[in-house]
Amino acid sequence: MPKLIGVSGLKPARGAVHKPKRLGRGGPRGGTSGRGHKGQKSRSGNGKPSAGFEGGQTPITLRFPKRGFKNFTRKDYAPINLDKIQHWIDTGRLNSSPEKPITAYELKQSNCVHGAQDGIKLLGSGLSALRSPIFIKPSKASKSAIRAIEQRGGGIVCQYYNALALRDCLKARTDRKSAAPTRREDITWYSDFKHRGYLDLKTLERWENAAKKWQQMRGTGPVPNSRAPVPGISASPAPL
Repeated sequence: MPKLIGVSGLKPARGAVHKPKRLGRGGPRGGTSGRGHKGQKSRSGNGKPSAGFEGGQTPITLRFPKRGFKNFTRKDYAPINLDKIQHWIDTGRLNSSPEKPITAYELKQSNCVHGAQDGIKLLGSGLSALRSPIFIKPSKASKSAIRAIEQRGGGIVCQYYNALALRDCLKARTDRKSAAPTRREDITWYSDFKHRGYLDLKTLERWENAAKKWQQMRGTGPVPNSRAPVPGISASPAPL
């Protein structure tokens, strides 16, 4: 089995690290240290004006008015409704089980969604059409969608994905560790049971119970521990 790639195993490529240039110690780079004699560019410090400096007059970046703002923490999720998932299951395009739950990879490959954007958000529109017990791992889910899935004997776990982890999920890569959330808002959200976050132990227990009932209904073998095959799910919640 190949070793998982992690930050602890990274090192510079061969030949990428060089010794710093030694200046002002004699030789061809002594004396003025390659800066020449006098002038703005020979002085200590940066020696150059910052980008956008226009000699003292009001720069163009300040002469134009600014309106509104851009939220740099905003995420755009690809919405998916329960009635569409049920239609894809009825037509044989999607299958779900506790061992192989529906993820962004299955939804993208089956053309149920055409772009994962920053993740998948499961919505409860068309919940009356849902008949099959499904097991799914979206990034977010509405309360009505969670209630409808669990009432029909399915399971849901909301999984956190950063940009790299989502790209690995869409490409079905399993050789890299999935990153844990770092922002306090994300840690709190994915540690809450009402959101069915993957950092909550009660969420994982409910997934295992739903998986056992699903196996008993079909008379198949024992259910494996859901905490092992679900990538990125930790046995204990991350500290705040």
